[in-house]
Amino acid sequence: MSRRLVRAATAATLSLAVVAALTGVASAHDEVQGDGAITPGQEERNARQHGDTAGHLPASRTRNIDLVSKIRLKNVVPGKVADVGVSPNGNYAYLAAWGNTCGYNGIYVVDITNPAAPEQVAFIQSKEGSYPGEGVQSLHVSTPAFTGDVLVTNNEICKDRAGFGGMNAYDVTNPAHPKPLFEGFGDETVNGAGKKAANETHSVFAWDAGAKAYAVMVDNEEGQDVDIVDITNPKRPSFVAEYDLDETFPQILQAAPPNLTEVFLHDMVVKQIGRRQVMLLSYWDGGYVKIDVTDPRNIRYLGDTDFTNPDPEAAESGLTVPPEGNGHQAEFTKDNAFVIGADEDFSPFAAVARNVDDGTDLDASQGSDTKPLAPGDTITGPTVFVGRACPGDAAVPAGDPTTTDIAVVERGVCTFTEKVAAVEAAGGYDAVLIFNRTASDACNQTLGMSVEGGIPTFGVAPREQGYAIFDIEGQYNDAACLAGDGTQLAPIPVGTKGDTLTFSSYFDGWGYVHLFDNSGGKMKELDTYAIPQAHKQRFATGFGDLSVHEVATSHVDPRLAYFSYYAAGFRVARIQNGELNEIGHFIDRGGNNFWGVEVFKDGGEEYVAASDRDYGLYVFQVSP
Repeated sequence: MSRRLVRAATAATLSLAVVAALTGVASAHDEVQGDGAITPGQEERNARQHGDTAGHLPASRTRNIDLVSKIRLKNVVPGKVADVGVSPNGNYAYLAAWGNTCGYNGIYVVDITNPAAPEQVAFIQSKEGSYPGEGVQSLHVSTPAFTGDVLVTNNEICKDRAGFGGMNAYDVTNPAHPKPLFEGFGDETVNGAGKKAANETHSVFAWDAGAKAYAVMVDNEEGQDVDIVDITNPKRPSFVAEYDLDETFPQILQAAPPNLTEVFLHDMVVKQIGRRQVMLLSYWDGGYVKIDVTDPRNIRYLGDTDFTNPDPEAAESGLTVPPEGNGHQAEFTKDNAFVIGADEDFSPFAAVARNVDDGTDLDASQGSDTKPLAPGDTITGPTVFVGRACPGDAAVPAGDPTTTDIAVVERGVCTFTEKVAAVEAAGGYDAVLIFNRTASDACNQTLGMSVEGGIPTFGVAPREQGYAIFDIEGQYNDAACLAGDGTQLAPIPVGTKGDTLTFSSYFDGWGYVHLFDNSGGKMKELDTYAIPQAHKQRFATGFGDLSVHEVATSHVDPRLAYFSYYAAGFRVARIQNGELNEIGHFIDRGGNNFWGVEVFKDGGEEYVAASDRDYGLYVFQVSP
């Protein structure tokens, strides 16, 4: 995690691969460490972030939504298509072909000059080992150095030592023949230390500010960072500044409830409002944040949101649960009176871990590929410290098969999967909790886990919480821990009995939409909106992902908004008397899996482009 307010760029800290020829262009969504640890925010950005492809709601539509056209794109397999952007003149759509399988990744270029007859005309091949996802945007740039249309895309890595991070820019003044301007440009530092390649980026957004043009990136490896670059001359990008917003503007953080711990940048847009360039950032558990970026070297706080506790949308269905957080993406309405935010949530069940004896919560989530805790189930039992549980370490003592025993394991040296296998081999345990090791990248950090095993496994909990289970939290020294190298052992004898822990799961619904008053300071939440099935437990499985993903606001009607809602299809809502009311929806025969949504005009009429993950491009028109 970076800890500085703003850092000026030097040539040594950046990565730039400028491409002179049209290499890779053809006509026609984890930084997982060696042991399986997933850094904060990264587990939300990996392939699992965008859910499953199985199941959907039944086909249905309202009369006011016209399916103008659809086109199945080349080499599409389930889950292949990601974000969608549209050219400034509305004549071309750009869709990301993504996936960490590293096959056929890049950008589809689709001619939508006639919205009723779209045609794929080109494909921009990603560099081997890289893929785009959230960041696909086209804009017109008119500066002293360049005039024309530019397409910007992000880079995530699917093959180590082959792919690169950063962002790309292409000259798409002639969209059928795109030309690279630069590829792989981005921040090349982590915590101030240099690297050999640009950090992975999850999203990118660019804006023309008159004589200048800029872009902003989501830095996967420094999750809180806002990285701003100058693309006034898009053949020679330069780094402007990076900001860690939770330090620069600490008022954006929310003290309660305690589950809002994953604070990182996920997405952003920039819009000129009056004489100011205003950036709207989706800061996951930090909420939605507005800053003035008229001078990107001297940003100013304008406002932010908090997540209402208890969750207001769940309360409408009779549930009293804390808010999930997950500020994913947001837009201003046409008249800038409102902000509409989309909270993405692929798990309709939340897990709670708690130290019963101490009466404190544990910061631990369930591992990726271990036996899941069944919805509504609870595991409660005393703990046993079983050591590091690595090959060559002290043997894991057997648990008691007649009671509920929870094995507590120290992270370090070997993989999480090896640790869980050792616990299973010892027998008698019903669950595993792993707490963090020493070293500057660990200690009291909370991490996700890529791990396989046959019993429920939770972690990675902060090291001090692990000590507290055995009543030695007073022996924890953070400075000494951070100075370690990952091999130092906790001062707990193997076989020590500890506090009773409990792990439980409860239904809290799918991701939904917020409506905020676009005011200064803390923006007031006016309403929330979700599909009817979002908070009914019978729709928790078997119907695909029923979470919202993105919102696009109308360019014509200041009270109209369009949503890509994954397996719940394409949704339309209107703001009426400070409330969001659904006025239309579309789910195709065989189902949909919508990721992106973008508004464009043709012949003076408004259309909506939507990207279906399993198919390609849909074009809609909505009647009043």
